[in-house]
Amino acid sequence: MKQQELETLMAESAQDAVGTSHEIFQVELDYSADSIALVDDLLLAFVAQYHDQALEDEAVFTLCNIYGAYIGEVMRALVGGQWRYDTSDESAPFVVLDVGEYSYAFAGICYERLVNDSAVSVKAYFDQAIANNTQ
Repeated sequence: MKQQELETLMAESAQDAVGTSHEIFQVELDYSADSIALVDDLLLAFVAQYHDQALEDEAVFTLCNIYGAYIGEVMRALVGGQWRYDTSDESAPFVVLDVGEYSYAFAGICYERLVNDSAVSVKAYFDQAIANNTQ
């Protein structure tokens, strides 16, 4: 995948998160750092509203990727960075945001909160990522 295609895909995915949040939950995501806390709530709201459907593979993949893209696009607006399609494990490629010496798997942290541990905070991960790049 070419870099420009990846950048476009992630921007469009972030926009999908904005549209989905508005359409289903009437929640406005405004690309601000404060809006990341809403993502924590939205992920759990999907589980509350759709129960097992929200945890089906395709739904999890979609939710984690659109909200991961949204978080990454907010971060890019604040501190920069570049999306990277990582194929080091060919059976499970993933996208990360590279900022300086760090790489952030925002879709991965969404997955952790959605599937493994609802106490995991997307906002705390985001705040740490921002702190890593603004000191």
